[in-house]
Amino acid sequence: MKLSNAKVAGISVTVFAAMLGLGFAAKPLYGTFCAVTGYGGTTRIATSAPKEIVDQTITVRFDTNVADTPLVFEPLQRSEDVKVGQHGLAFFEVSNPTDKEIRVIAAYNVTPHYSGKYFNKLECFCFDERVIAPHETKKLPVVYFISPDIVDDHVADKLETITLSYTFYESSKYNGPKAQAASGAANSATGG
Repeated sequence: MKLSNAKVAGISVTVFAAMLGLGFAAKPLYGTFCAVTGYGGTTRIATSAPKEIVDQTITVRFDTNVADTPLVFEPLQRSEDVKVGQHGLAFFEVSNPTDKEIRVIAAYNVTPHYSGKYFNKLECFCFDERVIAPHETKKLPVVYFISPDIVDDHVADKLETITLSYTFYESSKYNGPKAQAASGAANSATGG
């Protein structure tokens, strides 16, 4: 069977257009996939807490980092033990030791990565630009819980420790999501 040049060209253009469309759709589809499944340590942003508290305790460790900025950024506690379904509250402190204002954005993840779909934040300071004035120190809260659904996961139900890690990036160099849930409760912290 011999195809005409016009048919081969038509098939080639169709395949090219389909691949181009999938290329443009890949990033938003992957982001949606990560948010839904918790893949890659992506946590969930909740608008309300669960009604059930399970008699299983998990230690949540807090980790802080800065990239390309002279800020001092630390958790005010290194860890917290919470029951599954119970609210957790953690405070972080960021200080600007310089004589100039610094504009930053915080990004986060959790490890192990498969715990991301069970780690829910009700309030956080992530993805919003923050201006830290010279010699200013701010306390930033995070309100979170671990979903009771974790007890039904045959791998995650054995977890004893989850690490929540934040990194501050200089705003002009940050390429991640910004104001991901600006209208939701998760970004309602003013941090002032």
